[in-house]
Amino acid sequence: MNTSVEIPVMSGISAIAERYDVILSDIWGVVHNGRQHFAEACAALRKFRDLGKTVILVTNAPRPFPPVLKQLEGLGVPEGTFDAVVTSGDVTLAFIAAHGLSPLHHVGPVRDHALFEILEQQTGLRPPLVALEKAEYVVCTGLFDDDHTPGDYASALDEMRARDLEFISANPDIVVHVGEREIYCSGAIAQAYEKIGGRVLQAGKPFAPIYERAMELASKHLGRKPQLQRILAIGDGMHTDVGGAVSRGMDTIFITTGIHRAELHPADANGRSGDLDLAALKKLMAAHEHKPMAAMTKLAW
Repeated sequence: MNTSVEIPVMSGISAIAERYDVILSDIWGVVHNGRQHFAEACAALRKFRDLGKTVILVTNAPRPFPPVLKQLEGLGVPEGTFDAVVTSGDVTLAFIAAHGLSPLHHVGPVRDHALFEILEQQTGLRPPLVALEKAEYVVCTGLFDDDHTPGDYASALDEMRARDLEFISANPDIVVHVGEREIYCSGAIAQAYEKIGGRVLQAGKPFAPIYERAMELASKHLGRKPQLQRILAIGDGMHTDVGGAVSRGMDTIFITTGIHRAELHPADANGRSGDLDLAALKKLMAAHEHKPMAAMTKLAW
């Protein structure tokens, strides 16, 4: 493996802000950690907007944007931090609507049933949620329990594969951090299903549909369609955030204290994340096809 790949580590975005008209920012790991918002990150996005520019939050959250807005408010994200939010759940709604009233099996926590309630409000469609043996396709928003692992779903995936059921993954992320805790996401189940030959339709980053929706919102708020070279994507996932944006011609900043923090910020003697390990960062860059323009330990102005 070539471990000579180096990228600059920036302390803030103020020096490059004039190059861009739009920021597409991830939420979890960049703006908050599920328990509290990051004040410096929110301030940086607000200052970018104060220059007359546009900020769209783009998240692989499996819920449509209204519950995500409520969560951001509950975590204290200041008003004026962003212009709009697009979620993997929003894209999932369109995928479900395309199936009409076909019965589906939902894999995920009950709290994610808001997805189907909003679908009914927006389209008048309320497809029946049924047991797996009666379903014509599957929608996965996450694991039933935060303590579960993908291995807990092996027999269900075998049944889905035997019936060749399409599997809609509302969140391509493999894991997410809630505070210091790591929890599996629907992307982990989707990955396991693909490994046994299952058909998977992905709603979020790094796949095209969520970027298409983000571009629509950016154009609406900016007043014109932005040029790709004037869009800056910010995120903490090498595969999802960096891979998705770079493959579409966008400059990208990688936040090191998010999903990859365990390998990039080894814990100190007290169990707290330590300083950025530059050798580990080089190794991570070398392991991925798409590279960010720069890295930051956290989003700041």
